[in-house]
Amino acid sequence: MKIAFHGAARAVTGSKHLITLTNQTQILLDCGMFQGMGESTEKLNSYFGFEPSKVTYMILSHAHIDHCGLLPRLVAEGFKGNIFCTPATMDLARILLMDSAKIQEQDAEYANKKRPENEEVEEALYTEEDVIKTLSQFKIIDYDTSFDICPEISVCFTDAGHIVGSAAVHLTIKEDGKPTRLTFSGDVGRYGDLILKSPQIFSQADYIIMESTYGDSLHKDLEPIENMLYEIIQRTCIEKRGKVVIPAFSVGRTQELLYALNNLELKHKLPDVPFYVDSPLSIQATEVLKNHPEVYNNGVKEVMKIDEDPFSFKGLKFIESVAESKALNNDNRPCVIISASGMAEGGRVRHHIRNTIGDQKNTILMVGYASPGSLAGKLMAGDKQVYLFRENLDVVAEIRSIRSMSAHGDYEDLLQFLSSQDPALVKQLFLVHGEYPVQQHFAKRLNEHGFKHVVIPEYHQVFDCETEPAWSI
Repeated sequence: MKIAFHGAARAVTGSKHLITLTNQTQILLDCGMFQGMGESTEKLNSYFGFEPSKVTYMILSHAHIDHCGLLPRLVAEGFKGNIFCTPATMDLARILLMDSAKIQEQDAEYANKKRPENEEVEEALYTEEDVIKTLSQFKIIDYDTSFDICPEISVCFTDAGHIVGSAAVHLTIKEDGKPTRLTFSGDVGRYGDLILKSPQIFSQADYIIMESTYGDSLHKDLEPIENMLYEIIQRTCIEKRGKVVIPAFSVGRTQELLYALNNLELKHKLPDVPFYVDSPLSIQATEVLKNHPEVYNNGVKEVMKIDEDPFSFKGLKFIESVAESKALNNDNRPCVIISASGMAEGGRVRHHIRNTIGDQKNTILMVGYASPGSLAGKLMAGDKQVYLFRENLDVVAEIRSIRSMSAHGDYEDLLQFLSSQDPALVKQLFLVHGEYPVQQHFAKRLNEHGFKHVVIPEYHQVFDCETEPAWSI
């Protein structure tokens, strides 16, 4: 058995891990799009590093675009197998991939309008037709259900607590009559998440592919989030009469914000200003979460005893049309705008940032991870000037962040996720989905907890489980 790491290798986005068995059966774990990688993003998304037509099965951990965003491209280039995931992941993937296809087609159309006559026509990465074909290949598997995808391979999903439908993937692979147990963590959520159940522990594995986004960090407690939101909104909207713009991922972060703001209303502490969710995708994602109450933790269930819709409150308006979105930029009254995307690399939030970044009475509030090369990442890093819509814009607005809202676990959460494992029985633990310095820090911490064979794979690196000796950092 060989494992090749074709994405999220010493980086956070582009998750793609290819398992090849001795009989040449190939299992692809995730097929994500690279995001926020600057000028290299387009090139990275145009090359897989393997032949899609040779992939036998595809298993999807969850529906974030950096994990599923290249599935239509995979299918367009010849993949004909089944795509296995949880029911909620399929529901989310449907809306996220259709939205992504629209963006790809719009970007290609715009580029072709601007291209010189002597340059080739730019093709969209994939189309809505590609997405429709891709969705026809999905097969759903419920949590905690062992399912044989072929005589040699069984798969089981457990709840990873990251977003609705997110799963850790547990494979049992039989070669020459000998079973090998491999776990792919997907993205691991928080223990004590605002909305979701905690990540499940899992049976002993021989090999583990483990995310490491916050492998060097400890998040602040989740409880003060409501207090921080209150303080920022009160200061900006009530005292300074400005706007709060919050770049937020459509899936997960937007719903967490709505839940926290709803809790403020239940406590009679919500400032009396308009709140807008300006993202059609966020509206659809919120409906998906409402349709899957099986993922709610006990805290949400308790709130629902007194408030049947914990994701809505007085003063909240969902914006769908472009005209309504533009009207927000022409309205100078104090308000709070939650809009996608979370890294501010696309979507309507870029227009809201341009409209507010030049006035000190406004606040741009970051509520999670952003790649260093992304617009949100640059703002979080303290850049005094950013390039947006072909302009260099001075950063005058106040930049704030609430790091504790991450849907990714910190290193204590990651270690708790691994707590069911006997480190001596783990032949190799591969760290993916993290920046390299963070991974080095987490690898040392894992060594201290008994995991002696920790590897940080490079992009496109292949590991042969049968012939290569155990290696570590």
